[in-house]
Amino acid sequence: MGNIDPWGSKEVVIDENLIKKFGLTKFSDLDREKFDHYLFKRKIILAHRDFNKISDCLIKKKQFIQLTGIASSGPLHLGHKVDIDIFLYFKKLGAKSYFSVSDIDAYVSRPDSKIPSLEKAKEFAINNISHLLALGLNKKDIYIQSKKEPRYYEFAFEISKKITENTFRAIYGHLDLGKLSANLLQYADILHPQLKEFNKPMPSITGIGIEQDPHARACRDIARRLPYKLQLPSFIYFSHQSALQLGKKMSASEPDSAIFLEDNEDDIKRKINKAYSGGRESLEEHKKLGGIPENDKAFEILLYHHPNSNFVQKMHDQYKDGKLSTGELKGICKEFLIKILSKHQRKLKRTNRIAEKIVMT
Repeated sequence: MGNIDPWGSKEVVIDENLIKKFGLTKFSDLDREKFDHYLFKRKIILAHRDFNKISDCLIKKKQFIQLTGIASSGPLHLGHKVDIDIFLYFKKLGAKSYFSVSDIDAYVSRPDSKIPSLEKAKEFAINNISHLLALGLNKKDIYIQSKKEPRYYEFAFEISKKITENTFRAIYGHLDLGKLSANLLQYADILHPQLKEFNKPMPSITGIGIEQDPHARACRDIARRLPYKLQLPSFIYFSHQSALQLGKKMSASEPDSAIFLEDNEDDIKRKINKAYSGGRESLEEHKKLGGIPENDKAFEILLYHHPNSNFVQKMHDQYKDGKLSTGELKGICKEFLIKILSKHQRKLKRTNRIAEKIVMT
């Protein structure tokens, strides 16, 4: 398990080898058609562990839980929005929904150069929650780790006795005490909604990138060891939206790697203009050979975020056929981002005060 770093910035691509190596199940085309969301239909959600339990709940109209979280270690970007879109979809389907804004995790697992104090993590938490509310979450969906009930912390300490030093080293390749502390809270985040103090044992779902799979496997193993007859949590795996450069994930640590939800019009234009493209060396060659949309970062943004699948397919085909130039595709992407982010940012004026109350009360 230790050959993938859950905290790293290197892009990890879900391919057939990784799916087989990690023992995941790939979503079939028939599976994807059952779910009316473009993240399924565009094959952004690719694989799962035990998703059949969630499908069964949906068919039989049984209760299930979903848990998603973000570490409040920086501003939110488009990569985070994919997690939030999945969360909102399962909420719409009736999931009992928990969204952890992980300020303690952010502080203890990041270097002081990035998060020098818990106070700084709380500042980011206010910012993050304000965006979550503007994107459509309800304040009842959200909790901040440092304000969680005492039973949650008791449970995290119970979990600490169910994982050994050797197991942790085998999974993660180290014994960093800050990251160990963060992991105990992550396991508690995923499992605690099944405790009697919150709900009861039932199926749960968490959406993650493939590099988070070490956490998923550890969490499922711990669930087996606890004395509460918890159901093993299910996971779906999505392809991360990559950075605007080659070979990286979007990261708050590298401002030019990502489009942030608070970027203004000038930021968007500058970043998209510099983004890696799938175009050819010259316009003449591009028209003759066509572009490579799979390599183009502007097209990737449309693929991950534009609501109209027919439009996205049209952009793909025209770019691949050379009928749409790189400059034109970037122009369409910039126009789309400016429109949706301007609308989103106007909502922040109403949500920031609510976010402050959630964090500071």
